[in-house]
Amino acid sequence: MPVLSLWGRAMICAVTAHISAAPGDIAETVLMPGDPLRAKWIAETYLDDAKCYSDVRNMYGYTGMFEGQRISVQGSGMGMPSASIYIHEMLAEYGVKTIVRIGSAGSITTDLELRDVVAGIGASSDSAMNRVRFGGNIDYAPVASFELLQSAAKAAGEQNKKLHVGNLLSADTFYSDDAALHEKLAEYGVLAIEMEAAALYTLAAKFGARALTLVTISDNLITGAAMPSKEREVSFGDMVELALATVTDS
Repeated sequence: MPVLSLWGRAMICAVTAHISAAPGDIAETVLMPGDPLRAKWIAETYLDDAKCYSDVRNMYGYTGMFEGQRISVQGSGMGMPSASIYIHEMLAEYGVKTIVRIGSAGSITTDLELRDVVAGIGASSDSAMNRVRFGGNIDYAPVASFELLQSAAKAAGEQNKKLHVGNLLSADTFYSDDAALHEKLAEYGVLAIEMEAAALYTLAAKFGARALTLVTISDNLITGAAMPSKEREVSFGDMVELALATVTDS
């Protein structure tokens, strides 16, 4: 009997190279945190009958039920290169129609306080990914689904939660000392820096899907304020509840 290579065994176990879900295992609606352990926490905390459909590279994905609607939660990893892999495979191979990214962000304006939630109407970026995609000549402007943005605003009102709406910067670099650039971005209306929204919005546009990014302000790059780690789970819980209400109302 022939011996399969590690690559051959991986391909038997996985429908795609990075997600081991069988066809139909992933719901049409997906919440996407960067942290795979947060995906596990969301599934166990909010979904009924949640089942893990993939643990390839410990990037966990779960599907369960929330208020009668089938919903999946899939980790993406940090940054646009990692997130793009999972977003592309879910949209291209698994029939996903809606993705809401839920994560953290650093504010670059004093108008935002710790624990505030921001919905990204658009996502600027310092990444070259979209320039490469469009032949090096186009500064493509990735934007959120207006329908999801409306639903998020409505859900925030019903939950008595304050929701800020504005532009995000999807950065390739996590640690940056360029305070002057942050000030310039804020001058042009950018509210906060994260690392995945631009890739999500671009791929959603390519595949005709809906996408929205919701982020909780975990630190302020202007004032130096930062949310203690022990407080993040509760604050992120508020954002998850807003995201769930958004997708079940739209």
